[in-house]
This record gives sequence, C-alpha cells and structure tokens, in this order.
Amino acid sequence: MTDSPIPAENRAARLTDDAWQRLRAEAAALEVPWAEAHRQLIEAAHAEPALRALYPFTSHWALRFSTTTGPAMCTVGPVLSAEGDGGFGVGTGIVVANLGRFATASEAVACAVRELPPDIGPVVLGAPLRPWGDG
Repeated sequence: MTDSPIPAENRAARLTDDAWQRLRAEAAALEVPWAEAHRQLIEAAHAEPALRALYPFTSHWALRFSTTTGPAMCTVGPVLSAEGDGGFGVGTGIVVANLGRFATASEAVACAVRELPPDIGPVVLGAPLRPWGDG
C-alpha cells in the first residue's frame, strides 16, 4: 500500500518538473558576475527534451542529471558548467570540461545530449539515503 493516490511514475515526473522550475527560478534570481551564463545554460538544458526528462540538480554550480529523484540520486550523463570566460564546459567529472568547451550554451547542451546513454528510461522515485555502514 502507498501513502499517495498518485502513481509513483507520476510523482517522479512531478518532482522532476518541480526541480526544473526551482532551478530556473534560482538562476533567474542570481546576482553574481557569471549569472547570465548560468541562466543561459539552465534554459538551454531545459529546452532540450532529452535533458528536461531527467531530474536536474546543481553541484558546485555545475548542472547534473539523475534518473531518480532525491535524496539518493543515480547520476547520468555529463556535467555542464558555465565557465568564467563566458563559455560553457561539458565533462565527465564535476566541472571538468574534458568533453569540450563551447561558445554557446546550446552547443554545450547538444554535446551533453550526444553523450547520454541510449537506454535511459523515465525518472523514478529515489530511495531514501542509507546511513554509512548499511549495505
């Protein structure tokens, strides 16, 4: 039995949509020198259906994706970042642009999409975090 009358897949989709809206609102409210580049990156990623279908989150201001909602997430695909020079990076590690540096957010997003695994399914609800030492 479940606590919610909403099916799990619908809850996961709703949480994913909510996460995107929260990221977009946070980016719109940023008042730092690199805010415009960060906003461009978030908006370009949101405009891409393959990325918009994933659960988004930021770590050290880099945009990452998960196939599960929080709290225990299953990260997938590359990391996108707005670089200090106004460009955009795509990498396999946190804020490491080893897959390329690009002049526009759209180019970086296109690179990220090409790097996604082909068999990604819809986002599912994430499991709770387990204390250290369990499992």
